[in-house]
Amino acid sequence: MSRIGKKPVELPSGVEASVSGQTVTVKGPKGSREFTATDDVSIAMEDGAVVVTPRGSSKRARQQWGMSRTQVQNLVTGVTQGFKKELEINGVGYRAQAQGNKMTLNLGLSHDVIFEVPEGVTVTTPKNTEIVVEGIDQQLVGQVAANIREWRRPEPYKGKGIKYKDEYIFRKEGKKK
Repeated sequence: MSRIGKKPVELPSGVEASVSGQTVTVKGPKGSREFTATDDVSIAMEDGAVVVTPRGSSKRARQQWGMSRTQVQNLVTGVTQGFKKELEINGVGYRAQAQGNKMTLNLGLSHDVIFEVPEGVTVTTPKNTEIVVEGIDQQLVGQVAANIREWRRPEPYKGKGIKYKDEYIFRKEGKKK
């Protein structure tokens, strides 16, 4: 039995959810999101909460059970609190500057990198060495943060590059004479 799947997804005040077939639509203060589950699970509204149950006892149905419940929970979290990823830039002369839906990155390359921010995500730079990616879609926020980090991944000798705020960079010792 799925420990995660058994729990119903509670809806906080100010959040409305509607189920039509396999699609769950959640509306909240930050926006609206929807998720379509596979045919291996059934989704229903019971006592102001969304309940996900497997159809059958096949391995795939049990896998989809916990995953579908987590996806619905992420919809509720996204429309109430939103998701946020913080990145740090380390390196001499490395900096970022956000303007509207574009961000300019100076990363020691021969040119400045102009990063287009997709719809549904906001990117801010509180300092020129910090980047904050926010949005209501967890997958999109994580993907945008990963795409920014990909321009200059942190290297293990000096630690230069773009890293997540809570990421630990395993440091290596350089060559010795």
